[in-house]
Amino acid sequence: MCKECGCSAQGNVTQVKVSIKGLNLLNTRNTKKSILGLLGVYHVHIHAFDGHAVIDYNPSKPLGEIISLLTERGFQVSF
Repeated sequence: MCKECGCSAQGNVTQVKVSIKGLNLLNTRNTKKSILGLLGVYHVHIHAFDGHAVIDYNPSKPLGEIISLLTERGFQVSF
């Protein structure tokens, strides 16, 4: 179990903090579900009001896949 968030991640977990421009209360829930649907993503916390997100994922998974998912949905992502 991950000591950071309590998820079932085993071994190494990488955490990235990003800013996602274009989020609002209506699309945050679906965006979170989409990110969690990616293989190797363990935990996602999105703050809809300021667009900040924290994503815990398996470091063997390319971060580019997560960023691609967000940009395909029309969001601008920055670190």
